[in-house]
Amino acid sequence: MKHGKPIGEDDLQAYVDRRLDPVRRAEVEEYLEGNPGEAERVHAFERQNAMLKNLFDPVLEEPVPESLPQLMKAGRHPVFWRNAGIAASLTGAVMLGWFLRGELQAPVVNPPSLARQAAVAYAVYSPEILHPVEVGAAQEDHLVKWLSKRLGQSVKAPNLGALGYELVGGRLLPGSEKPAAQFMYQDARGQRLTLYLSTDVAGNRETAFRYAREGKVSVFYWVDGPLGYALSGDVARERLLSVAETVYRDLNR
Repeated sequence: MKHGKPIGEDDLQAYVDRRLDPVRRAEVEEYLEGNPGEAERVHAFERQNAMLKNLFDPVLEEPVPESLPQLMKAGRHPVFWRNAGIAASLTGAVMLGWFLRGELQAPVVNPPSLARQAAVAYAVYSPEILHPVEVGAAQEDHLVKWLSKRLGQSVKAPNLGALGYELVGGRLLPGSEKPAAQFMYQDARGQRLTLYLSTDVAGNRETAFRYAREGKVSVFYWVDGPLGYALSGDVARERLLSVAETVYRDLNR
């Protein structure tokens, strides 16, 4: 596809805010596919927007303070607006900083079942030499169709080749009440990661990434529609987050 004009910062910001027309949006997406660094930056913006939305949307449901009329009268003085703006900026910065600290730094002390089950499945099957999976990567199409049928949802094995991880295969697993599944990946050094998929997420609207740790196993987990996902591995948190973001992007293409 030939771009009508070079992709600039304004295009990237408009892409994040979903303000582009379909043609320009397709051009930006093509540009991002060829520029992983820019794609990573754009995704960081998207995650930040999602966090801000989760943080501040509940405020819209709150009743209007009874003191607002008095504040509006006081607001006729320009000094009021200057001070109010400074206070609002500082408050917003502190709230956002605290929110990001909780989301991206502090691990969950008591991981929910999704993260715990994923960590256990990783610990059980990742050390396996002869039988790490039920169906190997050579039969990926069959594997995906089989797991989709058993879970009752369309599933996909994300492509992590750009990060050095190749699909080993997958298997069907028991969940809390419904079937679950696991895809396994491995890099050139033999380091393995697993992506756990669960349909036991009814009523769970949590879509933001969450981090948990079970022993030496780190887990990033989230819910997307009818499926819960949990990426597990004995790797650095920053590395696992990078892979989780790639998984999320690939699953939503």
